[in-house]
This record gives sequence, C-alpha cells and structure tokens, in this order.
Amino acid sequence: MPVPSSPPPRPGGVLSPVLTPFEADRTPSVPRFIEHCRTLLNHDVGLAVFGTNSEAASLSVAEKRGLLDVLLDAGMPPSRMMPGVGACALGDAVELARHAVAAGCSGVLMLPPFYYKGVSDEGLFRAFSEVVEAVGDARLRIYLYHIPPVAQVGISLGLIGRLLKRYPGVIAGIKDSSGDWRNTAAMLSEFRGAGFDVFAGSETSLVETMRHGGAGVISATANVNPAGIAALCREWDAPDAQARQEELNQVRAAFAGFPMIAAMKAAMSSGLDDAAWNNLRAPLVELDRIQRESLLRSLEALGFELYRGRVRESTD
Repeated sequence: MPVPSSPPPRPGGVLSPVLTPFEADRTPSVPRFIEHCRTLLNHDVGLAVFGTNSEAASLSVAEKRGLLDVLLDAGMPPSRMMPGVGACALGDAVELARHAVAAGCSGVLMLPPFYYKGVSDEGLFRAFSEVVEAVGDARLRIYLYHIPPVAQVGISLGLIGRLLKRYPGVIAGIKDSSGDWRNTAAMLSEFRGAGFDVFAGSETSLVETMRHGGAGVISATANVNPAGIAALCREWDAPDAQARQEELNQVRAAFAGFPMIAAMKAAMSSGLDDAAWNNLRAPLVELDRIQRESLLRSLEALGFELYRGRVRESTD
C-alpha cells in the first residue's frame, strides 16, 4: 500500500457511521460490508466506519484494522473514510490512528476515553495529547466526537480551544452528537474561523448547521437514507430545503422510536431480503416481531425505500 506524503483534502458533506454486518457466528460479514460501503459511496456518503452505530465498542482492534484493509483492498478511496479510533485504552487509539493515517484516510473520529466518569478537562487534554504525540505524524487529523448522551463524558468549548491552540491543524473538527443545537451553534460561532470543521451529529439539524457554516453531517440513518440526506446537504439553501428537512426528520423519528442499530438492521434485512442483516453482537439484540412489524409499517406509511429514503423526484 503506497504511503501518502501529505493529508488528503478535508472531508465534508455527509458521512455515515457504517453498520457492521455479521454472519450467524457474529464474525464480520466482509462481502456485505463491502457491498454496503460501496452503495453509500455511490450515494455520495463517506464512510465513518467504527462509529457508535457500527457497534465499534464490540469490535476488537484487530477486527477494525482488518475491516479497514478490506475496504482499501476493494479499491475504495481512503480520502472518503474517517474511521473511529476512540478507545478507553489509549494504546488502542494510537494503533488505530496510526493505521488510518498510513492508509491515507481523511481523518479519524475520536471519542474521549469514556469508562471513567467525572474526569476533568485536564485529564481529557492529556488523553488527546498523548495520542497526538504518540502517533507523531503531521498528516494526522483528529475529529473530536462529542456524544455525552452515550459516552457520559463530554468535550467542552474550553477543552476544544486548548487543543486547537496546542495542536492547530491536527485537531481538525468535531462531530456534535449532544442533541443540543445551542451547543453546535456555539462551536460554529467560536471555532469555525480557526480551521475547525463542525459536523452535525444528526440530519435533524442539517439545514441549520449548513446555514451557520458547518462542514456537513455524520448521521446514523445515512446508512439507510443516503440519497435524501446527501441531496439536502448539497442543496441546503434550496427554496424547499425546510420541507425536505421535515421529511428527513420524519424518517429519522421512525427509526428513533426503536433501538436505533437494531432498527436500521431490520430495515436493511427487509429491504435487501437478507435475514443475516438482523445479526447484532451481544449485548445488543434484534427487534422482536412486533417491533419489526411496527417499524416497517411506519416506514411504509412514509413511502420509505431503503437507500432512497422517502421517495420524491427531487431527492434521487
């Protein structure tokens, strides 16, 4: 694999934390993974592999390295990839980040160490700093991952400012999955001029994020609705943008009414007529029959089709 000498262009637009398909024995299903990633790229959606909705916390370092190599060997462009590298063990984060940088990925998405709660900004600064220094490569671009509803460890504005001052260019942006638009707006207002790219954590705030100078969105449901989300990201200033935003929100709400990963996998299974897409790794479990039928009825009522979203002439 050739080693790039400089970083690829900064990522933007829509990326998705790619669902990880599993075989019956719960090993990653490589053929399904390749096919799904290729479909997302064909819909103009980049690959934030090993994110929350990838079941990344249930994948080993070796599995993540192997799956990234699978995509590269299949000819997919590393410039469209932003692998998740966050880990409680900083050595694991360093190993994954080094591998992603060597492959030429556009950046890495990094959670703070999330097991210990109530940690200080000083502790988090030391953790991010340790990874940057250990990787020791000017091509490294870290996109911070702020998801306090899940990690229970957040990334404050003060911490961002300190990291930017110490590592300009390396600390490249953030995915804000706080669910609080005021927080996203504050990040955009305070840091956008410092070369710090802000990605919304859900398409429900896509138009507002783009209106305020955001870089795009890293969205779970871009796994199943890539066409509609990518189209709105490109056309966020169109006259009908708000109406299209509401349509995306309706689809998102249908999935959010159930455990999100299981719901998306149920939609994949139904849309592709492939029962294996229902497989999750413990402790997660698939939707039961009643949940599955309820989800599929809701999606049918919205006119939803897998990968095409809520079908309308202007979104595909």
